[in-house]
Amino acid sequence: MAPSTMALLKERILASGKPLQEKIGKLKANNTVVQTITVEQVIGGMRGINGMVTETSDLSAMDGIKYRGIPLKDACKVLPTAKGGEAALPEGALWLLLTGEVPKSDTVTAVTAELHAREEVPASVMATIDSLPKTMHPMTQLSIALLSLQPASKFADAYGKGSVKKNDYWELFLEDAMTLLAQIPIIAAKIYRRTFKDGVVPASRKDLDWAGNFANILGVNNDEKFKDAIRLYLTIHADHEGGNVSGHTAHTVGSALSDPFYAWSAGNCGLAGPLHGLANQECLQWLNNTMKELNGKEPTVEVITEFAKKTLSEGKVIPGFGHAVLRNTDPRYTLEHDFAKKHMANDPTFKLADACLQAIPPVLKASGKAKNPFPNVDALSGTIMQYYGLKEANYYTVIFSVSRAIGVMSQLVCARLFGLPIERPNSVTIGFLEDVVKKAPKSKL
Repeated sequence: MAPSTMALLKERILASGKPLQEKIGKLKANNTVVQTITVEQVIGGMRGINGMVTETSDLSAMDGIKYRGIPLKDACKVLPTAKGGEAALPEGALWLLLTGEVPKSDTVTAVTAELHAREEVPASVMATIDSLPKTMHPMTQLSIALLSLQPASKFADAYGKGSVKKNDYWELFLEDAMTLLAQIPIIAAKIYRRTFKDGVVPASRKDLDWAGNFANILGVNNDEKFKDAIRLYLTIHADHEGGNVSGHTAHTVGSALSDPFYAWSAGNCGLAGPLHGLANQECLQWLNNTMKELNGKEPTVEVITEFAKKTLSEGKVIPGFGHAVLRNTDPRYTLEHDFAKKHMANDPTFKLADACLQAIPPVLKASGKAKNPFPNVDALSGTIMQYYGLKEANYYTVIFSVSRAIGVMSQLVCARLFGLPIERPNSVTIGFLEDVVKKAPKSKL
């Protein structure tokens, strides 16, 4: 991105952000009650509590995620695509999340050029990665690598020198965010090649878009549809409002004015948990184990129905179904299902996943244990990666991190632009909650 284009990005961020700044200023001293909070919510991980501001995206229980008010499926239709490709480019999603505007193709091309201009990873960071045991989980390697990028933070440098005003924090966060986004796919590819392959990372191609180049330097294959699969994955996983573990962690760390490298290294550690980003790894493992147990039997809806009932009767869970917030089929799953149906309909694992889509929701619904018996995005993403040759399931969350960094970086820039304060909720003891229950008015029958 030439300096004039970088200036344009800042101009567009301000154009959308200034009115929101004014609204925040008017609202921040308002004591209107937003909602009542129950003891169950306090104990239950703050589920359903409205307690933070995230402007980049919002999540509806029935409709799924919206990027700046645009439903994800619609966003994927209007965002520019690569030449000859069909999937929306994640650079376009970045512009949309930062500015609230759907960018033109030439704008996305300029963003790609800027990311390429920033992609050279310091030698010290590569040396840090090479010093780690290859047996270390790829997500652990990634968190360490992200943290080792931190000395290059422009925000931390300027803040340490006392040379930056509060109103300008967001611009330096934007600089760091763009650098992190430029370098995270290079680092991710390095981790993949040294952990699972020969250690040689293919040369970066500046003629390719950000996601297409990531697919290229993974060195898995040269299939153009693999590039499109990566573009799709990185776009649809880019943001998921602010309350999820990784986004919320990064928000909290960033609210202390820790720079974006600190913030996403911390958020990445949250993403590594099996109840969050690691779920896509578990879903593919479950599908592969199911294939082995079927031992060649055709995965019909009837067969999978009986298998699902047996799984639940043994006290086991079926990963990839249900969601903490969604109460309908995840639109991200639908987008991936459409892609798979078009390009890999005869793949055995996809056939199994497709049968699961029809068989498992009714079983879960009948059990009465699932508030949402429908599939989420994790139910299929690993199947697509495996089909194109990326078979190492414990690497999938790294790809998730490359994607989610887009949304989290956008959130951090917005938070500094809006001047959001340090996050500091109160915590209470069990005794406090017991007293609340005792003192609560008793309902009359």
